[in-house]
Amino acid sequence: MAGKSLQRELGKKQPFESPEKEAMLNIARTSDQFQNRFGKLFREFGLTGSQHNVLRILRGEGRPMRCDEIRQRMIQVVPAMTGLLDRLEKEGFVTRARCEQDGRVVHVDLTTKARSLLHKIDGPLMDLYEECLGHLSKAELEQLSLLLEKARKSLRT
Repeated sequence: MAGKSLQRELGKKQPFESPEKEAMLNIARTSDQFQNRFGKLFREFGLTGSQHNVLRILRGEGRPMRCDEIRQRMIQVVPAMTGLLDRLEKEGFVTRARCEQDGRVVHVDLTTKARSLLHKIDGPLMDLYEECLGHLSKAELEQLSLLLEKARKSLRT
C-alpha cells in the first residue's frame, strides 16, 4: 500500500492528508538520500555537485560557453554562478575569456585538468547510478522519468 513505508520511516502515526503531500514527501526524502550519496562521491574528488554539473555541461557541449548558457542547463538553480566559476577557475578546472565583440559576455572553457578529473569520476558515478536505481527495470525507469517530467510541467511559467 502506498505511503505505508514512508509513513513508517517518518514515524507518522496518521495517514498522509493527501496523495499529493505523500508523493511530495517521497520525492523530497528520496532526493535528499540521493543527494547525500552523490555529494559524498563528488567530495571524494574535491568537487561539489554544482561544480561537477558545470564541468559536465562544458564537456558535453565541447566548446566554450557563455555563463548564462551554463546557468540555463544546470540541474539545480545556482544563485551565485560567478562565485562558482571563480572557485572552478582558481582550482584550474575552467578558464574564462571576455568576448571580443561584446565585452559583457564571458566564455567559459574546460581545462585538460578538468577533463582528466571527469574521466576519473565517470566510472564511480555510473556505479552510483546503478546502485541507486539499478534495481528498477528499464520500463520502470522510463515511467519514473515520465512522471517526474509531468510533475515539473506544472511548475514552468
